[in-house]
Amino acid sequence: MAALAHFRAEHDDSPTDETLFSLIANDLISQGYSIRPGAMPCDLVDDLLAYQHSISTQKYEQAGIGRGDDFLHNDFVRTDEICWINGESEPGQRWLDWTSQLQQFLNRRLFMGLFSFESHFAHYASGNYYKRHYDAFKGETNRVLSLVTYLNPGWGPDDGGEMVLYRNDNDLEGIKVVPLHGTLVLFLSEEFPHEVLPANRDRYSVAGWFRVNTSIAGTIDPPR
Repeated sequence: MAALAHFRAEHDDSPTDETLFSLIANDLISQGYSIRPGAMPCDLVDDLLAYQHSISTQKYEQAGIGRGDDFLHNDFVRTDEICWINGESEPGQRWLDWTSQLQQFLNRRLFMGLFSFESHFAHYASGNYYKRHYDAFKGETNRVLSLVTYLNPGWGPDDGGEMVLYRNDNDLEGIKVVPLHGTLVLFLSEEFPHEVLPANRDRYSVAGWFRVNTSIAGTIDPPR
């Protein structure tokens, strides 16, 4: 707890984070996405990777598609495994604190109305992939802003595993993002289809989504 308090004291109102958050906001205004290589705080990324390496295989679950009653596993679409982040670990709580600061900044600057955040560790073993998809469908108003940060030191050009961000349904080329350690990607969830190409080695990342409040009749909309 002392270490966590020290982290918060050092990073509250950090000029470095404020500068990064401003760059992200400007990117979202101008193009709807932001790709920032090596932008994440180094100590946080290192701790997230160390913690992900320590996670027991029993804590992972096979990733699926859909939500609630529509959730299903589909190896044709994706073959990665995930472990949800709930703040029970110090690195996980530090990550949630950092994303909370980003959420507050974007709400102040862009009036996005971001209400909650959900995220998980993702592990792609060699050969794993996630085919082209959207994180949210237009009009559902759940996931609004997607976020990915990569935890892979020394990732080489032959290691594969790039995320391809497509500008629209007609874009067949896309923007390839190498999953290098500390690279941060954000994009509007309903606007940009994307995929993860097969990796040639273990690939680690944290994926998350900011959501708006879709509570109905006094029932609080759950974060996942």
